[in-house]
Amino acid sequence: MATLKVFYNSACPVCKAGIDGQRQRMQADGSCPVEWIDVDQQPGACAELDTPLEQVRERLYLKDESGRIAIGVDAFAELFQRTPGQQWLSRLLQIPGLQLLARWSYNLLARALYRWNRWLKHW
Repeated sequence: MATLKVFYNSACPVCKAGIDGQRQRMQADGSCPVEWIDVDQQPGACAELDTPLEQVRERLYLKDESGRIAIGVDAFAELFQRTPGQQWLSRLLQIPGLQLLARWSYNLLARALYRWNRWLKHW
């Protein structure tokens, strides 16, 4: 059975807190099996995405059951769509103008967090 896979970086405390909260919400419902892959603990897992480790450390990656890969805001929209009570967030992130703003904001924040974590030598 194919499973949704979420690739995240637990070495970033902000990223870890966000993923821990999302994992709890999704596991409480249990309707969507998810494999949570921490690239800090399993750096070789990035080979499945054919993406360098540093890129996966910087942004959230999701691989769905059909093999489609979503990155950043699109990955979050996919997670929200599958989480009871959060489907509205997914729909919100898919509104064209808002989607563009969300992607721009996420990418800016992700880059800043990546640099901050590198500066703190979290990896």
